[in-house]
Amino acid sequence: MDAVYFFHTGLLNVQAFTGTYGINYGRIADNIPPPESVVTLLKASKIKNVRIYDADHSVLTAFKGSGLELVVGLPNELVKDISISEDRAMSWLKENVQAFLPDTHIRGIAVGNEVLAGSDQELQEALLGACKNIYDALDKLQLTDLIQVSTAHSEAVFANSYPPSSCTFKEEVIQYIMPLLQFFSQVGSPFYVNAYPFLAYKSDPEHIDIKYALFESNSGIYDAKTDLHYDNMFDAQIDAAYAALEALGFEKMEVRVSETGWASDGDKDEAGASVENARTYNYNLRKRLFKRKGTPLRPKMVVKAYVFALFNENLKPGPASERHYGLFKADGSIAYDIGFSGLSPSSASALHLSIKVNASEILIIIFI
Repeated sequence: MDAVYFFHTGLLNVQAFTGTYGINYGRIADNIPPPESVVTLLKASKIKNVRIYDADHSVLTAFKGSGLELVVGLPNELVKDISISEDRAMSWLKENVQAFLPDTHIRGIAVGNEVLAGSDQELQEALLGACKNIYDALDKLQLTDLIQVSTAHSEAVFANSYPPSSCTFKEEVIQYIMPLLQFFSQVGSPFYVNAYPFLAYKSDPEHIDIKYALFESNSGIYDAKTDLHYDNMFDAQIDAAYAALEALGFEKMEVRVSETGWASDGDKDEAGASVENARTYNYNLRKRLFKRKGTPLRPKMVVKAYVFALFNENLKPGPASERHYGLFKADGSIAYDIGFSGLSPSSASALHLSIKVNASEILIIIFI
């Protein structure tokens, strides 16, 4: 029998994301620093909170006593197994979470990533069960006030997103998303979405104003249904997600952006991928987030977002853009200036003394 959850919205105090600005730290590369050295970079950049897409013990150990706050990930390949029983979820939690508490500050668990946008029906069917089993196990360990359960979605779960008010979930996704939203609404978790104006622009550069995508001065778009004006695509993408949630009856659920960014290089057919555009987007995004304001549709709901990515990842497959999202170079120095301080040349050189290959992905949140 499924558990019944009794909660009053607003009473849960779990804050897996502190502040408004985050950054993804991927490790699909053979030339970036190991976790111990990354801690040095994070502190130099005044980065406080970290989200990882796995529960790598070398990372959890490296962050012990650092004061950095972590959200660990349950990878897609483990979702089906964890969905089978709460006992399996409990075993995973004890080994990968509880064993590192309290010295490593774990504040959340991300169950899978972009599961509902894929083609694995068994995985899609297992997502809700995995989320519930992780939550129930956390509850038995009396950790639900400390650790939040979530999952991130691709924009591919939406049937359309223009204008924002017309956005709805794809028909084939609703059977999975509806019970998932009901559960997350009960336990107080937000809706995480990966929003990339860069990907939208490169798919249709003839009809999208690049200034609209880069937060630069432009005429914007008008949404007649809501009588709202948008001067940047980022806000429009977030409000599209809010519209889709509202259409299913979840108008009070918060939307957070789990990934956004702009490639500094790409293949010949990847319009807009350049160092200047990447700097412009990331500089303006940071400035927009630091204003701690909402969107035209949800003006009182402060926008929180994670930028992709900390480093360029030279082993990532796919188009060239996939390997050129980094705000920092592999040695820890800045790739382009958007207001962060990288490591000094001497410190950066020291990082290479302890480099090791580690292929997984981490998400970092900046504390402000």
